[in-house]
Amino acid sequence: MTPAPEPPPRTDGTRTVPAWNAKPAPGDTAAPDSVPARPAPRTVLPALSGRPTTPAGEERRSLAATRSSDRFALLGAAAAALSITGLLFGRLLPFDGTVGFVVVAYVLFLGVHALLVSFDEDGPTIVDRVAGVVVRTMGLILLAALVFVVVFTLWRGREALPHANFFTQDMQLAGPLDGLGVGGVLHAVVGTLQQISLALVVTVPAGLICAVFLNEVPGRFARLVRTIVEAMTALPSIVAGLFVYATVILALGFDKSGLAASLALAVMMLPIIIRASDVVIRLVPGNLREASYALGTSRWRTVWHVVLPTARSGLTTSVILGTARGVGETSPVLLTAGFTAELNADPLSGPQVSLPLATFEFVKSPEPDMIARGFGTAATLMALVLLLFVVARVIGGRDPGQLTKGQTHRRVLASRRDAERFDSRAAARTSPAQPHADTTRRTP
Repeated sequence: MTPAPEPPPRTDGTRTVPAWNAKPAPGDTAAPDSVPARPAPRTVLPALSGRPTTPAGEERRSLAATRSSDRFALLGAAAAALSITGLLFGRLLPFDGTVGFVVVAYVLFLGVHALLVSFDEDGPTIVDRVAGVVVRTMGLILLAALVFVVVFTLWRGREALPHANFFTQDMQLAGPLDGLGVGGVLHAVVGTLQQISLALVVTVPAGLICAVFLNEVPGRFARLVRTIVEAMTALPSIVAGLFVYATVILALGFDKSGLAASLALAVMMLPIIIRASDVVIRLVPGNLREASYALGTSRWRTVWHVVLPTARSGLTTSVILGTARGVGETSPVLLTAGFTAELNADPLSGPQVSLPLATFEFVKSPEPDMIARGFGTAATLMALVLLLFVVARVIGGRDPGQLTKGQTHRRVLASRRDAERFDSRAAARTSPAQPHADTTRRTP
């Protein structure tokens, strides 16, 4: 290791002492003039005006979600795909048909888009862009299908929906040749509401309890139950209707009624609710349970006060999915409740009809007015399902820890009472000591 070079001598014969080797003389409070002060370390920020320099040969890339090159690639791929498909169908090949044109154009669009993206990006980015286009296309197709179904149903039922009697009367006095001014679907609305309500009374507690059991009490029996639930998810609706018809109506001797139909709907809804609730409860963080157990809380109180409130929004979604499965079933209701044109508000006896079953019976008729009633009934069913979903989301769609106005008001009142109690205790401690009675125990 070579020693550091000494500073050159001054003209007066002295040498300049380096700053790292400077030692103040005894009694000196300031550094000598020949020793420069070491600058304090500081952070230097780049100037706000101007762009930072980019290394040579490196292109600065924008972090925006979409760039102009991406949009140009999409537009160019779409134009090229339409042009090539038009050339193939019109000039080169004997192809015909709208569906074939759309399929070929879409496949060419994906290929040309991948080719254009490959000019600027690497392999994983190309796969990501193509997958993003496919996912967005599937979403647009599903949205378009949903909008088409809703608009088509409302358009075909536009003749029946404006009549007030359509919602306030049943079909007891209306025949196949009667106009839309007579008859309605009140009996079907009442039957649907009663059947789905009774089915929810059975399925919601049973489904949530079973989902909690699958997560909180693991074991061989829990695995067996989960396997059976997953198998029942794909159970055909006609099988559920036949099961209830054979056990409740034939074996036990009950008549066809709304209660039997609700039991058949419960068989269809229960595996959906259990499976969805099982997935939701499984997503609850385990540290929440561990924190509750560390405080000495029992398993039941942990589930009731920690697990279920945390998964409340997801559990509401599972109930909505089960309701959507049961409210649109036709064959179980036809087997277990029969069909009637009269209003039957008693779900325990007598045949009862639902909105899907009424729609099925109306559209079978060749009469235009009956077909219009069928599409109007379908529109009423969609509106009723939407109303049930909104009510369920309002009731159970709050985030964990979010309180309603009534709960917040009760918490405020409880806090005020606690503050008053604390103030009274503090005032009692600061008041003069009162003579206390002699509480010593006296021996006889």
